[in-house]
Amino acid sequence: MRGLVVVVGDTLLDRDVEGVVNRLCPDSPVPVLDETAAADRPGGAGLAAVFAAAQGAEVVLVTALADDAGGARLSALLAAAGVQVYPLTLSGATPEKVRLRARGRVLLRHDRGGVPGEPGQPSDEVLRVIGAASAVLVSDYGRGVARQPALRAALAATRAPVVWDPHPRGPAAVPGVHLATPNESEVRELVPTLPGASRLATASRGAQGLRRRWRAGAVAVTLGGDGALLCHAGSTPLVVPTPGSAEGDTCGAGDRFAASASLALAQGALVSEAVQAAVADASAYVAGGGVAAALPPPVKSAPTGVVGLGGDRVGVAAVATLLADVRAAGGTVVATGGCFDLLHAGHVATLQAARQLGDCLIVCLNSDASVAGLKGPDRPVMSEGDRARLLAALSCVDAVMIFDESTPEAALSWLRPDIWVKGGDYASGGGDAAALPEAEVLRRWDGHTVVVPYLDGRSTTDMIARSGQGHATGACCATGDPTERARIAVPSSVTPGGERTR
Repeated sequence: MRGLVVVVGDTLLDRDVEGVVNRLCPDSPVPVLDETAAADRPGGAGLAAVFAAAQGAEVVLVTALADDAGGARLSALLAAAGVQVYPLTLSGATPEKVRLRARGRVLLRHDRGGVPGEPGQPSDEVLRVIGAASAVLVSDYGRGVARQPALRAALAATRAPVVWDPHPRGPAAVPGVHLATPNESEVRELVPTLPGASRLATASRGAQGLRRRWRAGAVAVTLGGDGALLCHAGSTPLVVPTPGSAEGDTCGAGDRFAASASLALAQGALVSEAVQAAVADASAYVAGGGVAAALPPPVKSAPTGVVGLGGDRVGVAAVATLLADVRAAGGTVVATGGCFDLLHAGHVATLQAARQLGDCLIVCLNSDASVAGLKGPDRPVMSEGDRARLLAALSCVDAVMIFDESTPEAALSWLRPDIWVKGGDYASGGGDAAALPEAEVLRRWDGHTVVVPYLDGRSTTDMIARSGQGHATGACCATGDPTERARIAVPSSVTPGGERTR
């Protein structure tokens, strides 16, 4: 598939808890669920983005992520699904929806996260990518992203087809969207119904009312197992039935419908053709087992903390607390990353130089699995827990976050550091920031990548070889940052973009 698909909206963290019920609670007549398995997944706009990416599209998700463990988990899940996250800040907590299930049926849904937080301002890069899209899907879950004024202005100005999946608590669609995709219950909340009217008449009246109110090109009302009803300007409604009866878990079917319609419009389909493709795809999704069967395998959760020395400064929880405190004070967040296998004086010099660039330093540390995948089964020499404890014991390090991926993109999308520090090898002398692997990611929120020079003569690989513990090749850091070599801490010589002054 060609062309960029941009999804804009609120992302939630969904969790399915599967279990068995074989008794009642002794102090209340309610069933007791014995948990047997649990799986996390992105919800809301995040789920729609994952669906689009799974169908081969290049997908950018513009969403708000909170500085908490839920935000970090979402960032990891989205990166694993191939979604490029362009994050906005989010005050408050990550919204979470927990479904308690037994034998494939939902017993209870537990929502947490509280009152919706306020999303931050989009960067110039976010506004640019919306203008460059082949199609845009607004997946509104009523938590504020679709209300953001600068985003709404960019959505109204784009020439790409816009699909708007509304929410009763959300704002009106921007004028001129190609297609709005409310479900039946949303239409009844948004447009008053006539007493005694039939189901199709209610859907048709609601669709035409929304189309005129929002000045939309078309409105498709999804009808569950009965397909969809499409209304254009001045035309007889088009009823699109499902290809066959399908029973199953319908969670996410609306997101699948909206994502499929967006992909079809991105490829040049007519609105009627896009709706027909979306009905067929959503029906197949439900028949095939729903969200549990459609998503990629879950990724490992990031460690929330490490018990022992440095435990209060290691893990997502510690990093989240630090981020909240520094940002509340208007401070500058600095981050760096690497394997830090066999910590030596060169590492310390680099970390000290990085810490002087802001108000806190967060180290993104490759997990054992990440290091082994990059450097072979003989590495790392020290476990992630030991490496994290040693780093956290340094006075120049404020917190350590362990990441399991081969690159720190997911961690960076959650952290949103103001400055990302790289090793001096990447200073080309010409200030070519585009050559730095993380520069494109940092631009998503107007962050900067800088380089600190290094001092030759120290290398983790050489240390291992001299000790007779084996041979390792390649850069020490998953991101290409050669933390094997010692760098000189010369903050005055650091310039944004990687250029070194003499």
